[in-house]
Amino acid sequence: MPRSQRIVSSATRRQQCYVSCQATPNSAETSSEIPRRGALALAAGTLAVLSAPSQAKAEPEVTQKVFFDMSIDGEPVGRIVLGLFGNELPKTTANFAALASGENKVGSYKGSTFHRVIKDFMLQGGDFERGDGRGGPNTNGSQFFICTVDTPWLNGKHVVFGKVVEGMDVVRQIENMPVARGSNKPLAPVVIADSGLL
Repeated sequence: MPRSQRIVSSATRRQQCYVSCQATPNSAETSSEIPRRGALALAAGTLAVLSAPSQAKAEPEVTQKVFFDMSIDGEPVGRIVLGLFGNELPKTTANFAALASGENKVGSYKGSTFHRVIKDFMLQGGDFERGDGRGGPNTNGSQFFICTVDTPWLNGKHVVFGKVVEGMDVVRQIENMPVARGSNKPLAPVVIADSGLL
C-alpha cells in the first residue's frame, strides 16, 4: 500500500509536519508515496504541511530550508522553518523557495497573511494578491496551508514536498487565535513579516 494511503493511528504521540502540494491530473511531479497526518498546502497547485507518525518509513531528505518570520497584530511571534524535499519534487520546491525568497517575479510570501485559520484543522495563507484566498491570475498556486491534525481525507489529493522543522509553537499560537465566524479570518492580522532561504 502506498504510504499516502496508510491510515494513521490517532494514538501516535510523536508527529512531524510535512509540506505538500495539491496533486493535479496534469501535474508533472507526483509523490503520493508520502504519509499524511496534519498539513501546510498551496491552492490550485496547493502546498501543504502534513504530520507523519513516527513509525513511517524513511522520509525524504531535506535539501533546502525556508523561513517565515511571523507577526500577529504587528508583534513578532517567532519563526516557522520549512525543510523542502528537493530530490522528490524539484520544480515544486524551487517554486516555493522562489516565492519565499522573493526571486519569483509574480510575488512573494513576505508581507502576505494567513487569511483563514480553522482550529484542529489548518492555517491557510500565501495569497499575496488579494489576501483573502481568491488570489489572482497565475497566483492561486502560491497559497498554502498548514494542517494541525490528522487529515486522511487529503490523502491522494496533495503531494508532500517538505516539512516543518522548527516553529510548531508558532503554528499552534496561530491555530488558537480567535477568528471571524463563517470566513475563519483571524481577528488580528497574521503576517509573514519576512521570508527567505536558510
